[in-house]
Amino acid sequence: MSIRTFLRRATLPGAVAAAAMLAASGCGSADAGTSVTRDLSGTVKVDGSSTVAPLTSAAAQLFQGENPGVTVTVGTSGTGGGFEKFCAGETDISDASRPIEDDEKANCQKNGIAYEQLQIANDGLSVVVNGDNDFAKCLTVAQLKKIWEPSSKIDNWNQVDPGFPDEKLELFGPGTDSGTFDYFTEKINGEEGASRTDYSPSEDDNIVVQGVSGSKGGMGYFGLSYYEQNTDKLNVVKIDDGDGCVEPTTQTVQNGTYKPLSRPLFIYPKASSLDKPEVEAFVEYYVDNNEDIATKAQFVPLNAQQNADLDKDLQQLKEQHGS
Repeated sequence: MSIRTFLRRATLPGAVAAAAMLAASGCGSADAGTSVTRDLSGTVKVDGSSTVAPLTSAAAQLFQGENPGVTVTVGTSGTGGGFEKFCAGETDISDASRPIEDDEKANCQKNGIAYEQLQIANDGLSVVVNGDNDFAKCLTVAQLKKIWEPSSKIDNWNQVDPGFPDEKLELFGPGTDSGTFDYFTEKINGEEGASRTDYSPSEDDNIVVQGVSGSKGGMGYFGLSYYEQNTDKLNVVKIDDGDGCVEPTTQTVQNGTYKPLSRPLFIYPKASSLDKPEVEAFVEYYVDNNEDIATKAQFVPLNAQQNADLDKDLQQLKEQHGS
């Protein structure tokens, strides 16, 4: 059964469960570069999370290598900004670093936009400091909250820990349209959107990299892949959630020991867009080559247990629909 047929059969309220099943259909079962043997042309419009953008860009690059007649555009408006465009019918696929929220669901429903949610990778949200910072090697969740909560007046590293030097603390991070912002504030400050505002925000994670790397006392946060691409400029901070200091790595994200900043990443294809063969083919390619695309883009693939559970669920679903 094709993705398009599957999505037509899936109801909007059941999107999350059905999507998780669908995402498993090709995870770990095909190598990146699997050909989509169709004579395709046209454009696939994607926008949304700047965290997920490198992953979708890697998928697009590989897909276009097999289908040179198709152009896949990938924007970085942030998860919230991406959903605004998606629910207005402006894009075919929305990248998201968090699940779609109730108000966004309502907006899509109002505009007649049916969609599906597909988890395509895992991610560890990384707290980073300047590459010359050799003291902030591990921070507790309580210390991070002390720095980032709405009422915080912390502006020097020695206010975080008396053992830290007298060094001005400069903060950089994602803007309020970012799913990374939503996730970080919920997990660290206890409420989505609750954050101090006197920091330098950007929806472009590369700008955050530049800010932290250009400030001796800089600190910021974003997806793990952006740290891995900038290890020459930045140091990653281990996080202590009460069970000791843990560094974000593929292993700690997959096994759940990196807490509380491990998260799933998603794409949301629009059901009506899957009537276009080029969009259907791209989504199928993305799903079929999920694991290798994640590895190529330096993200954390779905773990073995996730794949096994999803494969089982998908097989049951196919049997129920007689495919």
